[in-house]
Amino acid sequence: MKPWDKGAPIDALMESFTVGRDRDVDVRLARWDVVGSIAHAEMLGAVGLISDDERRQLTTALSDMLEEIDRDGIVIDPACEDIHSHVEAMLTRKLGDVGKKIHTGRSRNDQVLVDLKLFLRHELRSTRMRVKELAELLIRLAKKHVNVELPGYTHFQIAMPSSFGLWFGGYAEALIEDLRVLDMGIDAANANPLGSAAGFGTSLPLDRELTTRSLNFDRVHVTSTFAQMSRGRTEKLAAIALAQPLSTLARFAADVVQYASQNYGFITLPEAFTTGSSIMPHKRNPDVFEVLRARCNRMQSVPHEIATMLSNLPSGYHRDMQFIKDVIVDAIDETQLLLDVALHVVPHITPVENLLQDPSYDAVFSVARVEELVRTGVPFRDAYRMVADELKNGTFARPTTIVEGSALGSVGNPGIEALSPFAPLG
Repeated sequence: MKPWDKGAPIDALMESFTVGRDRDVDVRLARWDVVGSIAHAEMLGAVGLISDDERRQLTTALSDMLEEIDRDGIVIDPACEDIHSHVEAMLTRKLGDVGKKIHTGRSRNDQVLVDLKLFLRHELRSTRMRVKELAELLIRLAKKHVNVELPGYTHFQIAMPSSFGLWFGGYAEALIEDLRVLDMGIDAANANPLGSAAGFGTSLPLDRELTTRSLNFDRVHVTSTFAQMSRGRTEKLAAIALAQPLSTLARFAADVVQYASQNYGFITLPEAFTTGSSIMPHKRNPDVFEVLRARCNRMQSVPHEIATMLSNLPSGYHRDMQFIKDVIVDAIDETQLLLDVALHVVPHITPVENLLQDPSYDAVFSVARVEELVRTGVPFRDAYRMVADELKNGTFARPTTIVEGSALGSVGNPGIEALSPFAPLG
């Protein structure tokens, strides 16, 4: 049942140790292994390496297998090391010698590369949709609360007037930029390694452009050596792409935790989205955002973990790479869960209105007072010192008029409409 079995006995501990979690993780790659095998079988028939009847038998059996996987899932035969040997064993059991021909011109090296690239391309696109949906949600919240004032802070000190339009909109724009990083990860996965075999190609007349079109890849990995070197590299770029929007979400969650505390009181959360204390009856803890923050931050280590496993590897395939596979599959699942949780809880954030009416926030209008003097012709540095003196001697009074025509991205002109081509505002 092992494609490399030459008849010699295999040590049981060695086999168990080296296989690791492959069978479990490969369940996630199963449909993509079959999809890649269908494209490979079609190509073998097109170039004459198998007969048209053999091509038809293989593709029919593989199509039936794909339908079964999508309907019922799959259990990999314990006698098989991985999904690749399982699929070949099932074909051989069903078709005899014809099933044995599916591996013509292939190595498990390019098989797992194809599986991972197809899987990652699909899952990163799915992740991208979630990030886009979260950005759209934040834009809607920014539009809804565009005129609700919010004290701006730097160094944990009150700074200047802000708004919930700016706050929600700023995180929306961050996620829009994060989509570009996800696109980078998708692009890295969107290249065809099939036909590179073990990393040195084959003398058989494979049509690699045909499988590239069949699998809807953007391009082919031209050199077999680079196709093999893309193992690990693709997963690392995917991990970076996953970590980026989660770093934005972690920062947003940190703001929510801070803003929901009694000392700030900027937002409220429904009781159903908070937890209590076993001893303090008054507690309503924003645990969901604390857990989001922690788990998003933990995901920042995944690119480094993959990079560390690759750090001292020369070119070519090495078994070390096997242990990158479960890391990236788990990272995909965790990322999508965290985004789903955010999409569920963020709509329930309610801003508190009229925050800046509190006299304790008078000083946030110091810059507005400086700019008021500048508009009368006072040099900026002189105006700065005049307002500093007013604050020191207690004569400072916040400006009473709202100035129109603020710069793009300011409280009076937050620029939410500039994001509307991405998320139309109704």
